[in-house]
Amino acid sequence: MIDVTAVAAQKIQQNLSRRGSGIGIRIGTRTTGCSGLAYVLEYVDQPEPTDQVFDQETFKIVVDPKSLPIVDGITVDYVRQGLNEGFEFTNEKERDRCGCGESFRV
Repeated sequence: MIDVTAVAAQKIQQNLSRRGSGIGIRIGTRTTGCSGLAYVLEYVDQPEPTDQVFDQETFKIVVDPKSLPIVDGITVDYVRQGLNEGFEFTNEKERDRCGCGESFRV
C-alpha cells in the first residue's frame, strides 16, 4: 500500500492534466549515491505486465516488482520550503540517509 497526501495527489493530477496523457505515476527505486538507493517518480502511460498497480481516486500508482518491497508502505507528499518544492517520500523502512539527502539505505 502506498499513501498519497491530498496535496501530492492534487499536484500529480495537475501534472497529468498539463502533460495531456498518462494513467498515473510510477514509483520505484534505483541504485545511486553513497547510501545505495534513491526514489524515482515518473509519469506513466501504460504499466508493464509485471507491475503492481494501485488505484487512487483520479490516477494510478505503478510499482515494479523489484521496488515493491522497498516502497510498500511509503507516504508520498508534495512540499514547498522557501524556493524549493517537490515530492517527498516518508518510508519507515529507511535505516539512514546520506548527508546530501540524495540516497537512502533500508
